[in-house]
Amino acid sequence: MAQTWLAFDNPWEVIALIGGIVAVRVAVPRIPSLSRSARVAVLEFVDSGLVAALLVFCLLRPFVIQAFFIPSGSMNPTLLEGDRILVNKFIYFFRDPRPGDIAVFNAPPAATEEDKDFIKRVVGVAGDELYVREGALYRNGRRQTEDYIAEEPRYVWPNPGGRVEVGDGYLVMMGDNRNDSNDSHKWGHWDSVTGEWVGQPFLPRENVLGKAMIIFWPPQRIRILN
Repeated sequence: MAQTWLAFDNPWEVIALIGGIVAVRVAVPRIPSLSRSARVAVLEFVDSGLVAALLVFCLLRPFVIQAFFIPSGSMNPTLLEGDRILVNKFIYFFRDPRPGDIAVFNAPPAATEEDKDFIKRVVGVAGDELYVREGALYRNGRRQTEDYIAEEPRYVWPNPGGRVEVGDGYLVMMGDNRNDSNDSHKWGHWDSVTGEWVGQPFLPRENVLGKAMIIFWPPQRIRILN
């Protein structure tokens, strides 16, 4: 399973941060031991911090770019545990996700009962027909060349002879570490009446948060993601 997380994800943490900066801004002029020049310098620094915080949390992070941390290995070898990435939240205002994109999204209920963000690769979009056989993903009848995956998938999906047809407004997502990833091929639930597994492989388009663009940490891992 690949899950992402970031600091200041809770709105109250952001409010506390900005509130702390404002409190410092109010307190500085009341410190008698500071000279006028020192007071001006501190206030300029605090004001810059306040403007930066407002810019990041009120404009950039909600609409443009956001940093995420990778805590697990389901996107190995493309993304490793501990990688920190920048996600472009702006790009999908202008185009839909495409096969091959690495995207961060709100995990659907079929993937987890918790409210979590996942990161996977888009392998199918509306109109596509997909299946996994003989150690490979097939899209619209063509075996896909995926030199970025950790190893060939050791499963058949959706079932021998079956196909998955992607409807309008949906995507199919898979981790690059195909055999150890909580992705579309695993999503679903057990039917309590029939006792059978019901696959639910589709991710609603509106769940997508953005496209992973860059690994920015650690330094030796810095690179643009394709």
